[in-house]
Amino acid sequence: MNGGDKIIDRIKADSKSAVDAVMAQSARECKAIMSEAEQTAGKRAAAIDAKTQTQLNQIAASSKSRAELETRNALLKQRRAEIDKTVTGLQEYLLSLPDDRYFDAIYKLAAQLSGKSGVVYLNQKDLDRKPADFEEKLRANGLNATVGDKPLDISGGFVLKDGDIEENMDFKALISSRKDELEDLIHRELFDR
Repeated sequence: MNGGDKIIDRIKADSKSAVDAVMAQSARECKAIMSEAEQTAGKRAAAIDAKTQTQLNQIAASSKSRAELETRNALLKQRRAEIDKTVTGLQEYLLSLPDDRYFDAIYKLAAQLSGKSGVVYLNQKDLDRKPADFEEKLRANGLNATVGDKPLDISGGFVLKDGDIEENMDFKALISSRKDELEDLIHRELFDR
């Protein structure tokens, strides 16, 4: 080996040593960068996971609340339908009573107006089927009234007129005026068991 070859070998050795040092430094820096990136990625993943979990909890709570509201509204709607059906059924029941029981109900209404007087107006159906002693039974229940000739457009029951004063004892009007009381009663009977 001559002097030139030794110099070349020495340059190669020095170059290899410098390359190895740069490679080692590069590997350390790469490892540090990767470690830092993994830590940053882990922190970001944890933050994203926490945010996602919070959003999922909010969505679940909102869905539960919405489902409870829809269930409550459906239940209230069904209760309302049942109450309306019962109120309608009550009116239909009164109107479908046999004549004797129907007029007994009228006499009970007349008793509520005991001491009053005037003209009692009925619908056409009731005028046609009223008992012969109808006025006497009204008086026996405390209502001093005669029966008017003209029929009124009412569902059933009667209207008492004394001058400008009117007492509306029409079944539909009575049920309507006491609807809140009836609804409370029906609610207790149907749903509080």
